[in-house]
Amino acid sequence: MSLHFHRGHTRLDSWTWMFYLICGTIFLFLIVPIFVIIPISFSSASYLEFPPSGFSLRWYIDFFGGEKWTSATFTSIQVAIVTMALSTILGTLTSLALVRGKFRGKSLIYGIVLSPMVIPIIVIAVAIYYFFSDFHMAGTRLGLILAHTVLATPFVVVNVVASLQGFDITLERAALSLGANRLTTFMKVTFPLIRTGMISGALFAFIVSFDEVVIAIFISGTRNATLPKQMWAGIREAINPTIAAVASLLIVFSILVLLSVEILRRRSIKMKEFTG
Repeated sequence: MSLHFHRGHTRLDSWTWMFYLICGTIFLFLIVPIFVIIPISFSSASYLEFPPSGFSLRWYIDFFGGEKWTSATFTSIQVAIVTMALSTILGTLTSLALVRGKFRGKSLIYGIVLSPMVIPIIVIAVAIYYFFSDFHMAGTRLGLILAHTVLATPFVVVNVVASLQGFDITLERAALSLGANRLTTFMKVTFPLIRTGMISGALFAFIVSFDEVVIAIFISGTRNATLPKQMWAGIREAINPTIAAVASLLIVFSILVLLSVEILRRRSIKMKEFTG
């Protein structure tokens, strides 16, 4: 009997190791091509090559010293910050309405709000371009911010809705019964408990705006070129390792944002366990 148990245990371990092997292979298949760009960015050659023939910081110096690159970077940061603020406000208000509201068609509205996450980006870009052209907002920074807000808001909604669904509404009712108004109740009771979801959504909104290229090509025009659009132009005009240097910085930045989101998620879980 013990021998039979040992064989079953061995078979289970074999399947477990095979599962880990398959998952590891898929992970490497997805992640290795991304990280190949990092050693290329330190190449001393004047063209993209892997493995690099020599080590150099020349392309990072070219990025930080190039007016086009730095201008595009500042534009992306400014647009992303404003987009993040607008998306967080709109996404939070929308989430409150979807979770707390009692009206017909709520599921349909929720699907419409999330539709920019599933509709092909080129379709959204063309639609926004023709719509904004009628209002003379194509080629303006305001138009770019509003277009990015359309893309980023669903990410805030997903995160805040998840936080609100695990929220005990009796806490709000208790605050209201003690004389607090709606605004005070939200700031003192609701906001601290859904803050993690709001911050996570805001970080996702920032990175969605900062990394977006298709709508930027249609909407930004010549005076408001973002960093991804400048990278696209650089690929078309002259492929050199400066693009690899920029891509490497974006990879590191994205990883830091995702790590921040994961830390916030774990803190939120601990807070819910503590309050629960």
